[in-house]
Amino acid sequence: MAIQNFITPLHTRAQRDYVARVVEHDKAACATIAKQWGAEYWDGPRQYGYGGYRYDGRWLPVAQRMAAHYGLTPESRVLDVGCGKGHLLYEFTRAVPGIAVAGLDLSPYALKHAKPELTPHLTLGNATALPYADHSFDLVFSLTTLHNLYAPQLDQALREIQRVGRQHKLIVVESYRNEREKANLLYWQLTCESFFTPEEWQWWFDRCGYDGDAEFIYFE
Repeated sequence: MAIQNFITPLHTRAQRDYVARVVEHDKAACATIAKQWGAEYWDGPRQYGYGGYRYDGRWLPVAQRMAAHYGLTPESRVLDVGCGKGHLLYEFTRAVPGIAVAGLDLSPYALKHAKPELTPHLTLGNATALPYADHSFDLVFSLTTLHNLYAPQLDQALREIQRVGRQHKLIVVESYRNEREKANLLYWQLTCESFFTPEEWQWWFDRCGYDGDAEFIYFE
């Protein structure tokens, strides 16, 4: 497994007040609303999630870096597991014109509010049962999604990603390396169910036969 650094530059640009996250609002109530994956999570007040997740072009450099690293061409097929509104997928169509893209997410709201150009390529579904044939995609990636699963579902999702990928794979998850990062992660997260160190994530990857790349997001 290779450790990548595609998403971290975007993540570290944001300023976060970790303590305020747990004292300014009822964190448990906010998390309950966030896990409905509806309008409040995507476009409602910040305490429920993104605080407004709108297309702004920030993902184009990420798509360009990933396309170059994995050698993607117009003949390639790419799948985003947990695509949300599909902003990164859309940028792949700009970075590599002609590339075939597909996205899956369990949020009807997110898919409804995706860019119209992507609508024919998006599917409502769950990472635990991907509706695609074996070895269908040249690149399968999942960004900040799998840590939202409980252990049995995480096992299934990792095996599914391995199954449908025929070449490159990338999983990006939130993680921690020390007690400070662990505390910050617990303060900030709203939807995580799996809290693991990189070494523990590697255990999961080995267990499930996942042989792709990984990137770990830390809350320093």
